[in-house]
Amino acid sequence: MHQSILIIDFGSQYTQLIARRVRELNVYCEIHPYHHVPELNDTIKGVIFSGGPASVRDENAPYIDTKAYRGKLPVLGVCYGAQLMAQQAGGKVAPSKIREYGRAHLQHDTTNDALFNNVSAQSIVWMSHSDTITEAPEGFNVIASTNDVKVAGYHITGESTYGVQFHPEVVHSDEGKVMIENFVKNICGCRGDWTPGSFVEETVKNLQQQLGDDQVILGLSGGVDSGVAAMLLHKAIGKNLHCIFVNNGLLRKNEFEEVLEDYKHLGLNIKGVDASQKFYDALKGLSDPEAKRKTIGRVFIEVFDEESHKIENAVWLAQGTIYPDVIESVSVKGPSATIKSHHNVGGLPDFMKLKVVEPLRSLFKDEVRIVGTEMGMKPELLNRHPFPGPGLGIRILGEVSEEKVRIIQEVDAIFINGLKAEGLYDKVWQAGSIFLPVNTVGVMGDERTYEHAVALRAVTSTDGMTADWVHLPYEFLGKMSNEIINKVKGVNRVVYDISSKPPATIEWE
Repeated sequence: MHQSILIIDFGSQYTQLIARRVRELNVYCEIHPYHHVPELNDTIKGVIFSGGPASVRDENAPYIDTKAYRGKLPVLGVCYGAQLMAQQAGGKVAPSKIREYGRAHLQHDTTNDALFNNVSAQSIVWMSHSDTITEAPEGFNVIASTNDVKVAGYHITGESTYGVQFHPEVVHSDEGKVMIENFVKNICGCRGDWTPGSFVEETVKNLQQQLGDDQVILGLSGGVDSGVAAMLLHKAIGKNLHCIFVNNGLLRKNEFEEVLEDYKHLGLNIKGVDASQKFYDALKGLSDPEAKRKTIGRVFIEVFDEESHKIENAVWLAQGTIYPDVIESVSVKGPSATIKSHHNVGGLPDFMKLKVVEPLRSLFKDEVRIVGTEMGMKPELLNRHPFPGPGLGIRILGEVSEEKVRIIQEVDAIFINGLKAEGLYDKVWQAGSIFLPVNTVGVMGDERTYEHAVALRAVTSTDGMTADWVHLPYEFLGKMSNEIINKVKGVNRVVYDISSKPPATIEWE
């Protein structure tokens, strides 16, 4: 078993960043909300208490007994976590006299504290809090301060217990990674042996033991998660894995054929099912976004279920569920009923009666890509932009038709290929094209036209929760507009979406 760090979450927006920083050190860690903390075991070598939006002074503030961990294992409290330990030990936490948000210069003990080993004397750190520790309890030695925060860091005498008022996990804390490494490797003594290679080797071995000779079905979407999950299962059980790739008629241009070819080339046992006409027929007359989504999901289930019954003795349904989905299911904000229902295959019903296997449930998205690289998957497969489950069905505003699908597929292919040709594709988190339900006046040659308008969308993001529009060069956008209008029959106007999320969403429907 690998050594690990336990992260106890009090609701901070940065908690997943703490986990990612720990894992960048090749050390395994898990996030658990304060109200669902597991028992300590021999693999856990240290504990990190996260920040959180609440005040420790609130009557219903998130609470755990921090003394249950102190002294048994190394502990690092971040922001709320640091305040909670101080308050429970008899210190005072009070509202800050000034709003403490943004960059600050950290003065710290450079000679005698392991947490700040190799951290420069005036390191920049990121503050984000409305309370502050005004009196440190007895035995809490102040080891760092800023101009406005007296107790910016402390170390408890006789324990490997630390608290910091700032956020070392965010990129704005210049040497935050060094501090986290000092805690994880030097103070907790973690070896750092949780690598992509070891993950693949151990996961394949575990899957072989778990699945034996059973038949497994996986709904391949063409996306990163389902693809890497398929390759791990293929390594473990070979032809006993049956991948089904459904063409709903709402994929990108040539995507159905290209995905099938790519994965067959990798040796996957994959079957392509072209059900385009079934989807088009079911979507006829529908313009409400939610009605379209539900219809696409329902028809997918029907097609997938029909194909699944053709596979004899199927016992397992494989899914590409990843760690953020697992975290969401027991979040601090209130545990939801289940993990996102059948994450990669559109929402399969209970009547399928298959057991679920999720080989990626401990990985973040960036780790999924690293594992895929370890298994020799092509960068084109691993670095694809996210694509919505309902596909072009929600990028065609209003009623879907085969003609509209043809138009937006052509527009999208020009846009995406243009991004790749100009070296912009990998600088964009997600890009796509939207068919607008309006016709506009234009002039082509000497004739007046009244044709369709389309919108281009490109955003940067880390997780899709927030996103900003990409400042693509005007010259590039002009080139795309000319090419689309000249080559795609039925389009005479191109616009570019410059809305951020929030308040807008990434998709238009």
